[in-house]
Amino acid sequence: MAASALHGSAADSNSVAASGCSARSPGGSVTLPGHLHSHTALTGLAAPWIRSLDRALEEASVSGCLNLSGRKMKEFPPAASNHDLSDTTGADLSRNRLPEFPVELCVLVSLESLNLYQNCLRSLPESLINLQALTWLNISRNQLSVLPPVVCSLPLKVLIACNNKLVSLPEELGQLRLLTELDVSCNEIQMLPPQVGQLEALRDLNIRRNHLLQLPPELSDLPLVRLDFSCNKVTQIPVCYRRLTQLQSIVLDNNPLQTPPAQICMKGKVHIFKFLNLEASKSTTETEYERRPPYSDEAFSGGGYGALDSGFNSVDSGDKRWSGNEPSEEELSSKVSELNRHRVLHNGAPYSESEQTEEDDEGRRQSLSSQFMAYIEKRVTEGSPVKMSRTDERRLHRSVVDGVPAPPVPHTQRSGPGSSPATQR
Repeated sequence: MAASALHGSAADSNSVAASGCSARSPGGSVTLPGHLHSHTALTGLAAPWIRSLDRALEEASVSGCLNLSGRKMKEFPPAASNHDLSDTTGADLSRNRLPEFPVELCVLVSLESLNLYQNCLRSLPESLINLQALTWLNISRNQLSVLPPVVCSLPLKVLIACNNKLVSLPEELGQLRLLTELDVSCNEIQMLPPQVGQLEALRDLNIRRNHLLQLPPELSDLPLVRLDFSCNKVTQIPVCYRRLTQLQSIVLDNNPLQTPPAQICMKGKVHIFKFLNLEASKSTTETEYERRPPYSDEAFSGGGYGALDSGFNSVDSGDKRWSGNEPSEEELSSKVSELNRHRVLHNGAPYSESEQTEEDDEGRRQSLSSQFMAYIEKRVTEGSPVKMSRTDERRLHRSVVDGVPAPPVPHTQRSGPGSSPATQR
């Protein structure tokens, strides 16, 4: 049929030439009729495209790499069923017009990398879980509004989901323990889930151009090397980010940052981390101050020599309640040291603290007994009742406590019927 058409066309051209009409343009080039133009378009464009598709499928069955990029396809080619693609490890279907994820790809269990960049995908199927060898996935520049949890069940190392319509990330994101690179830039994400702190292998995080108001503190536990949160609404960098010791690049422009101030952020990463370390030291000092017990009045009370303890709310048996006039341990130790020096000078053995205490107690008892017995004998000899005044009791008590002999007690008698005014006090 095509041969007859060409034969007829040749006949027509011959007839045109025979009739005296030139088939050449003024420039000397041959001008073909319109129906010949359409035939050339069919045989010169459509046939090579079909041949290239078949060739791509044949190469994929041999090499394991399927490249169908930039063909403006709206569906997966049905001709793929005529080829063995079971050993395919990489598939590139970018720059097409696929409205749905091709389910034919979910049976390629050996698939390790999948590129669906710049299509019209609105959702991802649950059968995606069959791709348990997939480590690299690019679904950027689509129309995804939700990242399904099934994506987090894959052994991904690189996930690129930028330029979509994502509002949030699933909590199952923490299951991607092998993920080293995450790009969710140019979306509508308002908050990162705290499970992002479980991505223990993450080194590159790009959350640029979203609607983030704050950064999760869980990021400080990650081995990040590059962090980009520019073009958001973040006002503060958490102080705990100073622990990102492996961070080499941080991009934070176009944010209303207040802490650190803008003039510090403009100076770069080194100055930012100096500011965070300084703030951390301040907060640590304040925390330690808050943990200290409040000062009590006892710490500032005049607990010097002579202060008396009332014994209120005391937990002891009462033996130490009136211990205010007793010498302190420091005073006793000083006395012992003085006596030791004195005895050493006279070639004597030094006093021990227990010996000094025992001698002090014995001296006090002897002083008490001698003074008290002398007082009793005098009162009995004079025939007056044995009764001491409060002043005498205080003097006696103080002499016993301080180890100083008490002054002699004046001999007084109560005024009686037979006493004279000279003996009355």
